[in-house]
Amino acid sequence: METLLLSIFLTVAIATVLNIILKRFGISHIIGYIATGTIISTLFGFNGSANDSLDFIGEFGIVFLMFTIGLELSLDKIKKMKDILLTNGILQVLFSVVVIFLLSHFLFHLDFNTSLIISLAFSLSSTAIVLTYLKESKDIHTPYGQKSMGILIFQDLAVIPILLLITFLSNDTLSLGEVLLKTLLSAVFVVVFMFTIGDKIVNALLQFSAKTELEELFLGSVFSILIGAALLAHSMGFTYSLGAFIAGMIIADTRYNVKVESDISTYKDLLLGAFFFGVGTKIDMLYFAENIHIITFIFIFAMLFKAVVIYAIIRRNSDKNTSAKTALSLAQIGEFSFAIFALAGAQKLISEEMASFLILVSVISMILTPFIIGNIYKLSSYFEKEFYESDVITPIERSEHIIVAGFGVLGKIVASNLHSQGANFIIISDNLKHVLHARKLNYMAYFGHLDKLPVLESLMVKEAKAIIITMISEQKRRLISEAVLRFDPKAKIILKIDSVEERKSLRDLSEIELVDASFEVADLLVQRAYKTSS
Repeated sequence: METLLLSIFLTVAIATVLNIILKRFGISHIIGYIATGTIISTLFGFNGSANDSLDFIGEFGIVFLMFTIGLELSLDKIKKMKDILLTNGILQVLFSVVVIFLLSHFLFHLDFNTSLIISLAFSLSSTAIVLTYLKESKDIHTPYGQKSMGILIFQDLAVIPILLLITFLSNDTLSLGEVLLKTLLSAVFVVVFMFTIGDKIVNALLQFSAKTELEELFLGSVFSILIGAALLAHSMGFTYSLGAFIAGMIIADTRYNVKVESDISTYKDLLLGAFFFGVGTKIDMLYFAENIHIITFIFIFAMLFKAVVIYAIIRRNSDKNTSAKTALSLAQIGEFSFAIFALAGAQKLISEEMASFLILVSVISMILTPFIIGNIYKLSSYFEKEFYESDVITPIERSEHIIVAGFGVLGKIVASNLHSQGANFIIISDNLKHVLHARKLNYMAYFGHLDKLPVLESLMVKEAKAIIITMISEQKRRLISEAVLRFDPKAKIILKIDSVEERKSLRDLSEIELVDASFEVADLLVQRAYKTSS
């Protein structure tokens, strides 16, 4: 018991100190958790059972992450992403498997089964690392972020047939047709149940718990939905994260999606920390030191060819910069490779030593990933300079200016009125077409996201007279408002709202000046009525 308490104490202490130090150097906290896992594993010599328990806890970090991704993807958004999700996803997995298999089998002379298992595992990227970064940086809303997310979601779905295939390779008595039919029927059942009966249960549970106005009951309802959906999917032979993802999609169509995401964010981060800690425990420093040359060669070789494949696929209908960023962000080997190598080792398809070696290669590629995606704009600029990209905005030399966020219908009207008054203003939009249109009108406009620190600094937000937010999306308006106030608590933010519910949802941001569309229109109608009668 005392050893367990000591290990827990040292884990928390080391992780805290390491992350404080790494934060000062701008290094991702993911590295701190992985390093902590390696240190604790070396000190206490965790055995296999301990790692199994830790892996199970850490897996629910990915479950919570996929749940929050689902919260941002309603069915309508999924339909719009079908080309990214299906076409790009299928091409990426298929061509990555083919290229890596050919290299493994013919260049390194590995046997058929080993080459196939390596190619299947190496074709998958890290959902936990990449999606965590995309959400934190808000790059999930950019073209490369959308493409990366679509491919990652497809990869998570592809894990199911990959694990089935490995099972078939180890047992000649299994009927492929029967298992595929059972899997298909199970998938249909899960999807139909979740979007019919499950949808009604979710809405009723959230509505009932919200009416109680007790936060713990609402949070308990969310956990029940999330874990219940994950268990349902797992009982049908799928991954926990698939069920959680579908549950998030269902809640995305309710009015509770923003509150649900904010309520579970702390738990998601805690469990993801446990996952990355578990990744660190898989690093055998002695074995790594003895084989550092071949491990380094293999993971660089695999990431390079995988990046080339992804770049070629995305380049079909995207610019060089977007293609490069997508390729760089997905080049690593993901966490599901652990399950593939572990299963293949247990089924004697590959040796235990080979499985350990491949897991270590995967871990090292994941450690490198935060450094790559943390500098992804700088790296991609070597392929093509993106003039309108937010992270390369040259700081403007202005003060007492007005920043207009968004250039949709409302944004265009606001900009037109400001222009007619000779106002000093600039436009920032996350829609490149809107930016190009604004520049044709001779407005100073930039492509980017006002909730990102480089943009806030470049547009001199602290010197601005006011920030007018014109976006339609309530979530985007809130993200921008929170980011601006964190950057400059004295900033004057003017925001249009459309309902009493929206006013209530923003009541915690008391510094914002709200313009209620209903009241303003009502005043205008009354004025017009008096004007007509006179």
